[in-house]
Amino acid sequence: MKLDYKKTFLIGFGFFGTSVMWTLYNAYVPIYLQAGSPTFNAPSEVGFGFGAGLTGVIMTLDNIVAFFLLPLIGIWSDRTWTRFGRRKPFIMVLAPIAIIAFILIPVTVRMIPPELSGQMDNLGTPLAFFMLAIGVFLAAMAGFRTPVIALMPDLTPSPLRSQANGVINLMGGVGTLIATLGSSFLYGMGRMVPFVFGGVLMVAAVLMLFFFIKEPEEFETAAHEDEGMGALRAVKRISSEARRSLFLLMAAIFCWFVGYNAIETFLSSYAVSELGMSTGTAPLLMGVASLAFLAFAIPAGYIAARFGRRRTIVSGLVIFGALLLANFFLRNATLIWPLMALGGIGWALVNINSLPMVVDIAASAADLGTYTGLYYLASQLAAVVGPTLNGYIVEWGGGDYNLIFIVTPAFFLLAILCMWRVTQGEAKVATITV
Repeated sequence: MKLDYKKTFLIGFGFFGTSVMWTLYNAYVPIYLQAGSPTFNAPSEVGFGFGAGLTGVIMTLDNIVAFFLLPLIGIWSDRTWTRFGRRKPFIMVLAPIAIIAFILIPVTVRMIPPELSGQMDNLGTPLAFFMLAIGVFLAAMAGFRTPVIALMPDLTPSPLRSQANGVINLMGGVGTLIATLGSSFLYGMGRMVPFVFGGVLMVAAVLMLFFFIKEPEEFETAAHEDEGMGALRAVKRISSEARRSLFLLMAAIFCWFVGYNAIETFLSSYAVSELGMSTGTAPLLMGVASLAFLAFAIPAGYIAARFGRRRTIVSGLVIFGALLLANFFLRNATLIWPLMALGGIGWALVNINSLPMVVDIAASAADLGTYTGLYYLASQLAAVVGPTLNGYIVEWGGGDYNLIFIVTPAFFLLAILCMWRVTQGEAKVATITV
């Protein structure tokens, strides 16, 4: 049995498009929110003058929306069937809404008179349209993310899902790199250009999925026969041992994402405040880990196929956690670069194989969207809790950002303890049937 790379890359275009749009959103929306504030030095940009705290709250809204919406959409798509399939209708309806709202974000900023930049009390209309645009964008993006990701387990046999997830994560990483490397050049051509560019790429991705991906028709019967109880029925179908493994696996996913969030959020702050790096250089540390993750995304799937997913994930947590713990004692501006590169490889072993483990606990292929939603339930809860929890830990330590190299291994250890008792979720000998 061999992975169909052509079909997997076509599925990956959906993740590619969403990664481009998310990267551009996270790059520019915080600037628009803060521009004009006395504490934010961007004299050439207009904005609403929000403080960093309120900006952080707004930038967390996507995780809050996703926490509630992703599992529900996964259940709904499992119980839906149209002549286009069960995932495509959500993508076809919600992706265009997200694209339009995304392109309207800079349009609302253009409504701000330069002389009123930062005067939030005088910007009622532009601010209302801006918040409406990002609200619609966040809801639409959350609404079609689960169906996009669920296409992979739908169309990939169980033994090949880790490898396929590696390909899809590689596609998402390429999208992030394109948006990151090209954003400065595109923005120099005009405020609208990066948003139009991201929207066009997303349109191309949706068209790829629509014309070249066909969903299995055997899901039609299951969709009609299995309406009503959603996630509760999907979890009741599995054995008590499988349920125990599912809850332990979700707890592990929550723990390792909370831990990873400490590094993702505060690594740049650590590099500037503790190692004396420049503000421009510090973000490259996470970039090194991200590049190593991309380079190892596909091999991580093959390693899991050879040695098992649970062992591979635990090994990745041990590798990354040990490297971070070593850096707590080393505190060396030179050694941290190779440590983060090796850590990115360890993170690939973890992240590439977690979604396939969750979906392969499902008793039926009819529930794959539901289990994809359960994966996101755990990861998005961590994304909501993580920034605040880790921020307060750093504050409790007197602003010592080096604490993140203790916090992350501690949460990784909790995840390992949960994973040690997981007995389900390995690749099945044959594809799950309805």
